[in-house]
Amino acid sequence: MALTKISVRGAREHNLKGIDIDLPRDALIVITGLSGSGKSSLAFDTIYAEGQRRYVESLSAYARQFLEMMQKPDVEHIDGLSPAISIEQKTTSRNPRSTVATVTEIYDYMRLLWARVGVPYSPETGKPIEAQTVSNMVDRVMELPEGTRLYLLAPVVRGRKGEYRKELAEWQKAGFTRVRIDGELYGIEEAPALDKKFKHDIEVVVDRLAVKEGLETRLADSFETALKLADGLAYVDLADGVVPGREDEEASGGAMKGAGIPANRIVFSERFSCPVSGFTIEEVEPRLFSFNSPQGACPTCDGLGEKQLFDPQLVVPNEALSLKKGAVVPWAKSNPPSPYYMQVLGSLAAEFGFDLDTPWSQLSAEHQDIILNGTKGQRVPLTFKDGRKHYTVNKAFEGVLGNLNRRMLQTDSAWMREELGKFQTSQPCESCEGARLNPKALAVKIPSADGPTHISAPTRMSVSDAKEWFLELDSHLNEQQSQIAKAILKEINERLGFLDNVGLDYLNLDRTSGTLSGGESQRIRLASQIGSGLSGVLYVLDEPSIGLHQRDNDRLLETLKRLRDLGNTVIVVEHDEDAIRQADHVVDIGPGAGVHGGEIVAQGTLKQVMKAKNSMTADYLTGRREIAIPTTRRKGNGHSLTVKGAKANNLKNVTAEIPLGTFTCVTGVSGSGKSSLTIDTLHAGAARALNGARVIAGAHDSITGLEYCDKVIQIDQSPIGRTPRSNPATYTGAFTNIRDWFAGLPESGARGYKPGRFSFNVKGGRCEACKGDGLIKIEMHFLPDVYVTCEECGGRRYNRETLEVKFKGLSIADVLDMTIEDAEEFFKAVPPIRDKMAMLNEVGLGYVKVGQQATTLSGGEAQRVKLAKELSKRSTGQTLYILDEPTTGLHFEDVRKLLEVLHRLVEQGNSVVVIEHNLDVIKTADHVLDLGPDGGVRGGEIVAEGTPEEVAKVKGSYTGQYLKPMLDRAMEAAE
Repeated sequence: MALTKISVRGAREHNLKGIDIDLPRDALIVITGLSGSGKSSLAFDTIYAEGQRRYVESLSAYARQFLEMMQKPDVEHIDGLSPAISIEQKTTSRNPRSTVATVTEIYDYMRLLWARVGVPYSPETGKPIEAQTVSNMVDRVMELPEGTRLYLLAPVVRGRKGEYRKELAEWQKAGFTRVRIDGELYGIEEAPALDKKFKHDIEVVVDRLAVKEGLETRLADSFETALKLADGLAYVDLADGVVPGREDEEASGGAMKGAGIPANRIVFSERFSCPVSGFTIEEVEPRLFSFNSPQGACPTCDGLGEKQLFDPQLVVPNEALSLKKGAVVPWAKSNPPSPYYMQVLGSLAAEFGFDLDTPWSQLSAEHQDIILNGTKGQRVPLTFKDGRKHYTVNKAFEGVLGNLNRRMLQTDSAWMREELGKFQTSQPCESCEGARLNPKALAVKIPSADGPTHISAPTRMSVSDAKEWFLELDSHLNEQQSQIAKAILKEINERLGFLDNVGLDYLNLDRTSGTLSGGESQRIRLASQIGSGLSGVLYVLDEPSIGLHQRDNDRLLETLKRLRDLGNTVIVVEHDEDAIRQADHVVDIGPGAGVHGGEIVAQGTLKQVMKAKNSMTADYLTGRREIAIPTTRRKGNGHSLTVKGAKANNLKNVTAEIPLGTFTCVTGVSGSGKSSLTIDTLHAGAARALNGARVIAGAHDSITGLEYCDKVIQIDQSPIGRTPRSNPATYTGAFTNIRDWFAGLPESGARGYKPGRFSFNVKGGRCEACKGDGLIKIEMHFLPDVYVTCEECGGRRYNRETLEVKFKGLSIADVLDMTIEDAEEFFKAVPPIRDKMAMLNEVGLGYVKVGQQATTLSGGEAQRVKLAKELSKRSTGQTLYILDEPTTGLHFEDVRKLLEVLHRLVEQGNSVVVIEHNLDVIKTADHVLDLGPDGGVRGGEIVAEGTPEEVAKVKGSYTGQYLKPMLDRAMEAAE
């Protein structure tokens, strides 16, 4: 009998309270609920983990040792499982060699296409070159005028050092009588002794003949001999005159410019070789186009497309400082400060007539160039003070950048390399200009609408542009090429179509994987899975709508339905309202978060869930609860920040005004330029000016209005820590206060305990059996590593003596095991700790434990911990806060709580700028900047700006189109 459901019984993973649930197979299932309610515990840690574990267990012991085994989840039993694939919000790869094209395998098919259809073009002449057979070579020689006298030569040595006595003897023994050495003809026995310190060119004379009818057989034999002797190369040198058609080269010096090929010479090659310049490609295979292999990679940047170079903007970040005040940061902050550098600068100032007290910005461009790049070989008198003596050295000054480069190359210290690396930025490789490939790979081209095109050109296109380019490529190929390319183009076009369908049409194919957001990485993997066409699989996805505009959400949902229609079960952990409304089956977990959650509140079809009385999700879906639209919009404090002429990435000379003292939303479809404007330009520029940060701001003309802010704080989505030792208490600084409090107790004073005694990171107070981890890792050979609770401390991390110090009957281990809301009450008489706990509670993290490991926090939780840390600091009322999609992973109710906190910040006089797609956030904003109209090259402009009501009236704004019905409903309800 066919299985129709997945039955889970007694799920107790993390905070799940013995859940029993039946989920329909071959359906789109959405699991929703408050953040921290247990959604991921059910979907990933229980259902996916068990499905993956069972599949891996079915493999041989040999295969299992290469696979990551999943821990057996805490569940009684699960029936009806299929092999499971999880598509999480993890960036696909941090490897700089990994790109969108390589991850999706599009580049593998492109390499095959160029290898099988491509034609090499000579970089010198721009003309196509082909591999020549012996017959081709004979035909080419026979085209010369009858009676033409020529030498057929085998170039056995080309530009190599050596004496070659042994080789000359071998060639004489083989029957050859003449050689040409460095352009001069000799009998082999008369060949001069060669100096092994110099490079030489040696060609063996294989034949001397004159062109006449019937010469073909002799020519063919001689060519075969020459090609065998010189590894596939042969020269034909005319004894008199020049090769027909190359008379102009004879007139201009007798050799092709830059190629070094005499005008009386024809170069032949069994491989791809330009008959004029001698440019040769040994073989055209797919590996030639791989920037990860030595055959294809650019030798200058090793296939990375960029190099780390010292950046003048980081070396001299504050142009208002003088050289004496430390304008050149790496020289000014040497420890201890070196008098040598100031003496060098003093000598330069005396020689070239500038003042060390003059601000950097007021020095002439010539003087700045001398300081940064040196005197370029020109000797200058540099005066130094050694004790009480002065001495002068006449030498060229290497420049600050030259000095840093030399120190980077010479140092063996990892610390020094790291310090100097802070003054470097990635810049395109000067050899390949970012193409990553060597000249030979870029010489192979295929015909297209743009003319002959190398493989790097389409990879620099966006997915949507590349899709159009490849669709019309077939019309430019000849019949044979078209036949070869047909199957390859089908695969490329399909994959580009999948990327387009999941809303990634704006991504460039050469975009490195490490720069993608979690949502983008997830959708790339989703596109790859659809391309694989599997059926009967259980897919588990973690909020695939993250970072996606409402406009693209419909396409994503169609993709998920298509995955379902192939015969798969798709489980999605999601808060998006559209996803919940279009699901076949909805599961709502709650009723609260953490210890207050872990139960099934409602499940079934959308109608069944909406009838549930104690479901917060149902309350928001039915309108019983809602995030209210403010009755008035703030006008701000009369000042504004203005970014003028922003050109970073795809921004098209944008000038954007943000009123200070308001809640501003930067919106727009994915790839429209929101992050380029807000993070790369506004935040980087403000951080340089206000915080003294050493960052490079995106290209722009100026940012005005920063004088009305005292600092800028960015709160992004990166984790708060990558080790189990990091937790909310350590990150917010509350743990320091907690340790100080325990160290100040009378019992600690009597025992002489200092704050370090209460740290689980250092020896003294921690349990040494588990080194303060509370767990001991036991490595298993074929099974996953097992973590067992430390027997010595019982998982409490501290030794017995430390745990004997108690406050209100609780030890420091008990405090770390409390929830944040309990800790707030417990420390109500200790303001430094209470305030931090209160702020964590306010941003909706009351259910999280004080000492919960950072590695177990979700992305949304980590971001809210960061937000709480910043909010707990004393507010000046002039701070600029910049947040990147703060609603990531948040339920409707969590969004409402978060908005209360953010609007309170604005009420205190601060300015809050958020990049956001969530319409509930946008509708509460005072000011909206909508970028677009589309993503990538079709974006980068301001489409609409003003209040949400004003943006909703702009017909060209996609955000406005989705905002309008929401605002209209609110107006109708108010009336």
